[in-house]
Amino acid sequence: MKLKKKEIKDPSKVMSFVKAEKPILALVAVSGTIFNAGMTAQPYFEGQLAQMLSDIIGGNKTASDMITLALIYVAVIVLVQAARFFKRLSVRIFANNVNRSMKRILFRTLTHKPVAEIAEESAGDVMTKAILDVDVCVEGIRKFTTEIFDTGVLLISYITTLVICDWKLALISLIFPPIAYILAAMMKVHVEKSAAAYKESAGMLNEATLDRVGNAITYRVFGQDENQNKLYENNLLDYEKKGIRSGLWETSLQPVYHIITLISVIFIIYFGAQNILSGEPNAWTIAEFTTFLSCFTKLAQKSSNTAKLFNAVQKMKVSWVRIKPLMKNIPHEEIPAPDAPRTLRVDDLSFVFSDGTELFNSVSFSAEPGEIIGVTGAVASGKSVFGRVFLCDNKYNGSIRFGDRELSELISERRQIVGYMGHDGELFQGTVGENILLGDEADANEFLKLVCMDSELTPDSAVGNGGTGLSGGQQQRLALARTLCHKRAVMVLDDPFSAVDKKTEREILDNIRKTASDSIIILISHRLSIFPELEQVLWIENGTITASTHDELMKSSEKYSELYMMQTAGGEEK
Repeated sequence: MKLKKKEIKDPSKVMSFVKAEKPILALVAVSGTIFNAGMTAQPYFEGQLAQMLSDIIGGNKTASDMITLALIYVAVIVLVQAARFFKRLSVRIFANNVNRSMKRILFRTLTHKPVAEIAEESAGDVMTKAILDVDVCVEGIRKFTTEIFDTGVLLISYITTLVICDWKLALISLIFPPIAYILAAMMKVHVEKSAAAYKESAGMLNEATLDRVGNAITYRVFGQDENQNKLYENNLLDYEKKGIRSGLWETSLQPVYHIITLISVIFIIYFGAQNILSGEPNAWTIAEFTTFLSCFTKLAQKSSNTAKLFNAVQKMKVSWVRIKPLMKNIPHEEIPAPDAPRTLRVDDLSFVFSDGTELFNSVSFSAEPGEIIGVTGAVASGKSVFGRVFLCDNKYNGSIRFGDRELSELISERRQIVGYMGHDGELFQGTVGENILLGDEADANEFLKLVCMDSELTPDSAVGNGGTGLSGGQQQRLALARTLCHKRAVMVLDDPFSAVDKKTEREILDNIRKTASDSIIILISHRLSIFPELEQVLWIENGTITASTHDELMKSSEKYSELYMMQTAGGEEK
C-alpha cells in the first residue's frame, strides 16, 4: 500500500507536524477522553467494594450483591480498557506519521544541500541528527500528546472527584503536587546540558564506527587494530557515561517527584479517619474514604509522571534545536529538460577557496554540442575542482552560460543540464544494473557495452558496499556507464580512463561520441594519448588555464609537449 505524503506547511514549527495529523488526533481525543474519564470509575468501585465487604460482615448484604457489583465493575473496566487500546494505537500511528514526515523533510533537505556544506559536518553527526534527534523529538511529541489525556483529562477527573468528596481536604491534598512540577522545572538546565552532551557523544561514536569499518583493512595492514580498538572503546565509554548521565536526570528524579506528591496522604489518613469516627450525620463512610484515598494516590502517580514529562520535553527541545535548520520544504518540481542543444560559454571564470586562496582565474572558452573538451595539468593543479565548478556547489566568479542563461541561476533545470562523474563512483550495495539505472527503466547491458564491460559483468553482478566487489577500473567504468545512462547536455567526466589500456580507452571514447553526439563532454584526464582527437584542450598550469587545441599547445607549451611526448614515446604509455 502506498502511503500518502502529507503536506507540512511550515516544517520549522513543531505544531505544523501535529496539525497535519488532525484525523488521527480526533480518534486520539475521543478514545482518550473515554478512557481517562472512565478511569475515575476505578476508585469509585474500589470504595463500593470495600463498603460492600463491610456490609456483608455486618449482615446487611449478601455474597450475591458482591458478585453483581463485581460484574458491573468488570464490564466498566472492559469498556475503559477498550478505549485505552484504541487511544494507544492511534497515538502510535500519530507518532509514526510525524516521524516519517520529519525524516522525509530532513532527508530531502540533506540531499539538496551543497556538497561543500555537507562536508563541513561529520557523517556521524549527520546520522545522529537524521535518526536519533528526530526519534527524540517524536518521542517528546508522543509523550506530550499522550499526557494531555492520560494526565490532563485524568487529573481534572480526579480533582473533580476529590472536591465532590470533601473540598476542604481536597485543597489541602493538592498543595504538594505543584511542588513536584516546580522541582522538575528547576532541573531544566541540567536536563538540557546532559542531553546536548549525549547527542554530541552519539555523533562522535557514529563517526568513529564509520571510520573503524571503512578503514578496517588499512588499520589491519599497518598493525593499528589494537590502537584503533582502544580509541573506539574510549568513544564507547564516553557515550555510555553521557547516556547514563542524561537519563539520570529524567529517571532518578521520578521517585522524588512521587514522594513529594504522596506527602498529602498523611493528611488524608489523619483527617479522613477523624471524619469516619466523628459520628456526625455527614461523616464519611468506608466507601467515601477508600474512594478519596484511592483517587488521590492515582492522582499522585499521574502528577509525578507530569513532572517527568517536563524533563522529556526539555530533551526534545535540545534535539529540535539541532535539526530545526534542516526542516525546510524543498519543493517537488517538475524539472524541464533543455528544449534544444545549446552552446556552453565560459567567460573570465575564476575560483577562490573559502580561505581566500585562488586556484585559477580568467578562464574563457565556448563549446558546441558534440564537442569533447580535454582538461589536464599537473597533479593537484585543480583539474577536479574545475570540473566540480559546473555543479555550482561552490560559488564561482565570472560567468558560465548555458544557452542564454547563467548556470548558477538554473536551480531546478541544472539537474537536467549537467551530468557529473567524479573520482569517487559513489557505488552502493546492490547489483550492477541497479547502480547504472538508479530506478529507471532501461537495458543496463547496453551501457555495459558502451564502457566495454559486458564481457566482465552482467546487470545481476553484485557490486558490494562502496564497490568493494569490483576492481578500481571496473568501479570507474561502472560510474561512467551510469553517467551515460542518465545523459545530460553537459557531462563532466573526471578521469574515466585511469585504469584501462589504450585500446579500450579509444573504443570507449568512440562509443561516447556516438551516444552523446548532442552533448558537450568535459573530459578530465592525466592521460593525453587521445587528446589529439579532441576539439579543445584546457591546460592548467600555475593557476592559469589555457584554452586551445592539442596542436597549438604542442607548439606553445613546453610542459604540455613534454608530458605528451613522454606518455606516448614508443607508442606506449609509461
